[in-house]
Amino acid sequence: MPTLDLTTNVKIADPKAFALEFSKFAAETLSKPEVYISVKITYNEILTFQGTFDPAFQLTIVSLDNINTELNEQYSKAFFEFFKKKLDVPGDRGYITYIDPGRGFIG
Repeated sequence: MPTLDLTTNVKIADPKAFALEFSKFAAETLSKPEVYISVKITYNEILTFQGTFDPAFQLTIVSLDNINTELNEQYSKAFFEFFKKKLDVPGDRGYITYIDPGRGFIG
């Protein structure tokens, strides 16, 4: 059930195509079937990071079962590389927040 909520100050030329590519990448990275992946992308030109408006992002991943410190390190590396390649956002210009709410908090 992973949901990925990406906010970036990078204007994406074709947001729908990017969302589909990101969904596929997330499924592969998180080892989940894409049928369970939900992606939301928000463009916000007012997003700052390190006190500037240079390209940046914030990503929140909510998922059951596969959120842990060992895996999160692998995931972070993969997502940072993806954003560098696709959005030209350097690896020091964003944060990823991982949340496992537990089955009792997902409907």
